[in-house]
Amino acid sequence: MATHAHRRAALRKLLAARELDALLVTDLVNIRYLTGFTGSNAALLVTHAEEDSLFCTDGRYLEQAAVEVPDLPTLNERASAQALAERAAGVVGFESRHVTVDGLDELQGCGRGRFTRAPDLVERLRVVKDEREVEALRMACAVADRALADLVERGDLVGRTEQEVAVDLERRMLDHGAEERSFPSIVAAGANSAVPHHRPGAAVLRTGDFLKLDFGATVEGYHSDMTRTLVLGRAAEWQREVYDLVAQSQRAGVDALAPGVATSDVDRAARAVVEAAGEGERFVHGLGHGVGLQVHEAPSLAKTAKGTLSVGMAVTVEPGVYHSGRGGVRIEDTLVVRDTGPELLTLTTKQLMVV
Repeated sequence: MATHAHRRAALRKLLAARELDALLVTDLVNIRYLTGFTGSNAALLVTHAEEDSLFCTDGRYLEQAAVEVPDLPTLNERASAQALAERAAGVVGFESRHVTVDGLDELQGCGRGRFTRAPDLVERLRVVKDEREVEALRMACAVADRALADLVERGDLVGRTEQEVAVDLERRMLDHGAEERSFPSIVAAGANSAVPHHRPGAAVLRTGDFLKLDFGATVEGYHSDMTRTLVLGRAAEWQREVYDLVAQSQRAGVDALAPGVATSDVDRAARAVVEAAGEGERFVHGLGHGVGLQVHEAPSLAKTAKGTLSVGMAVTVEPGVYHSGRGGVRIEDTLVVRDTGPELLTLTTKQLMVV
């Protein structure tokens, strides 16, 4: 409870800087960050005075709200955003990345407030994690690590389909304490491993295949994200060469993570390794992204990314090299930016695993 009140106090400083009298928060992820509420319908009005701030949900969640949001007065209205808009006054910011055009029309027809766009205010707070958040991320990563270890230890991957392996991996994450998967798992075998976001299907895993596994677990609402690329049965020389190149690129990206470093420079450090090997055109996506209450959030690590890293940011580093029709490799970790060097949260080995 104290954590959420502290976050709302930090948000008030941003409101003052933007000359806003209040912020109407309608994105459920941001509401969870500011209040702890985990239901599917809610809105939050944050004003300059904590005692004037209001939370709103409907009758389905009143008992849940009493437990999760005991420190704010709660209104019972199904149309939560409109109910709070009726009580807002002055210049009221709204989350313009999340409110539809029709939704804005409805808000503007309510109450006395003058609504103005105020995107990304809560996201600016979320980008730097506190130690409680890092611990949740650490637990989510540990769940994923254990699930992969179990899958590999079982040792009968050859002959199964991608879809069967995906279901098995996700079940193991649940068995180890995940609330849910972070996203639909990518299981890509053989030539499919050259497709960055391949959807697992009926392809059968065969000896000599690359097997790319991109997956994550959710614990206390926080997500992990990890990719490991294995070889089934035996590794060909070309597979080892591609893997070693991606591993070098990933190390360069990780080594570049430090406070004050431009996010585009982190991408550049990893990409330069691949480009020097003449494979730059096969690295077809950004280097990484922030991770937290959403599996993809700020900051972005990419060529065109803006901004710099700060202590407490949680990011992925995930270079990849993909040979169409043959196979590809991606290696991804979740890490936290620290003064003393990045803290690695996904601990599964990055040595090439031949299973």
